[in-house]
Amino acid sequence: MSTVLSASFYLLHLLFVLSLGYYLISAMQWYSYRLNRVIFHYNKPSWHLLLFILPVVLYYVLVSVEKSGYLAALLSVVYPLALFFWRKKLDKPLKFTHRIKRFFIFLFLVTVLSEVLYFALYAKSGGGVLIPLILALVFSETYEKILFAGFKKDARNKLNSIPSLRIVAITASYGKTSIKNFLHHILSAKFDCYKTPRSVNTIAGIVMDINTLLPTNTEIYIAEAGARERGDIKEIADFLKPDVVIVGQIGAQHIEYFKSLENIRNTKMELITSQNLKKAFVHTSANANPNGDERIALFGDEITFIDATLEGTRFGLNIEGEEVVFETKLLGAFNAVNLAVCVHTALYLGLDVQSVKNAIASLQSVEHRLQRMDVGGKIILDDSFNGNFEGMQSSYELAKTYNGRRVLITPGIVESTKEENEKLAQIADTIFDIIIITGSTNAQVWSESVKRVQKIILKDKSLLTQTLARVTRAGDLILFSNDAPTYM
Repeated sequence: MSTVLSASFYLLHLLFVLSLGYYLISAMQWYSYRLNRVIFHYNKPSWHLLLFILPVVLYYVLVSVEKSGYLAALLSVVYPLALFFWRKKLDKPLKFTHRIKRFFIFLFLVTVLSEVLYFALYAKSGGGVLIPLILALVFSETYEKILFAGFKKDARNKLNSIPSLRIVAITASYGKTSIKNFLHHILSAKFDCYKTPRSVNTIAGIVMDINTLLPTNTEIYIAEAGARERGDIKEIADFLKPDVVIVGQIGAQHIEYFKSLENIRNTKMELITSQNLKKAFVHTSANANPNGDERIALFGDEITFIDATLEGTRFGLNIEGEEVVFETKLLGAFNAVNLAVCVHTALYLGLDVQSVKNAIASLQSVEHRLQRMDVGGKIILDDSFNGNFEGMQSSYELAKTYNGRRVLITPGIVESTKEENEKLAQIADTIFDIIIITGSTNAQVWSESVKRVQKIILKDKSLLTQTLARVTRAGDLILFSNDAPTYM
């Protein structure tokens, strides 16, 4: 074989391995770089089969049976093209963070080295593809752990260096981000507050946030704590050592990871193990028993009434034996529970009732959380960031108050039980006139449960705009209920 051909096969082999790495690291990024989740909890196993297992098997077969290697070379060209078109349909493609770039550097170096060794031994291209991928993952993970240990130490030192800093940590099956945003708005009336951005709720995200964005004049730092397995929240509690803890509503969200509600409750309650805990507000759904511990206060049952309309929400709270009424522009009865714990926390931290009432009255709707928009004679309710049974049911009840035609767009509840999806679909069937089911995750259970109204199954979300143009008209209320990325 000529030198030119050898170099060509060498480059094509490198391209094939890097392309496999692209698919693999995309999946790793989606699932928080936990290989066990990519293997055992992947929502699109057909992608693993078609975009990883099959190409690898085919490559090894072609290399072993065809001496010229031309078919393997052809595969090395076709596979990246297939990945290119696959990526174009993703709504969350790979983000080339520093970590991702380091992974590709490791993969490139390992692949080149394996090719050099293979060529030295057999005088031709065609080294393995799995070993470079495995070694790159091992090297990358080891290097990231070393880096993270340093980042974590820097973050802890920064927290210790801020005088009189108080930390509020929030966890729940759902509603964490809303509680964080509401609480930040309320407390900002009196304190210099800072909150973790967007939905950052992992130990890695929190550490990075502290090192890069946390202002040194912060008086109250508000952070979310999320989890996919036991110990995740304990790690955050041990690191942050929050003074105030909020454990919000507990439900079946992510039950495929935890297997039972009891495991979910136990994991969320890891947050109260903070060494600096002074006060914990725990929702009744956590089934917590304070056992005389005055630091732990239960909330949820003190809500005396909730009046939710398409114009806003009113609710009453029993505060020290007196009913106090709060009003907000926020839509959805479920927000009353989230706001209730914000009220308790703000009062504990020193705000007076009137200041809290004023702050709640001035709250603006949170983007993608029952955000109302009036467009082209239609009422659009964007609730695409609300993905739990209680919140979604509450938004359906809100839509029920509208007198015109109602249209629902939803993928159902992602990472929950079949039973919850069946129940929610049956509720939707009694309220809406048209139900558009997006994605494939819950398409079957929703299709079987929706029997009364017109239903449209739309597995390709890129067709949604033209579908809405075809089936909706002025005067409709359109509710976007939850959203799921294409890998779900």
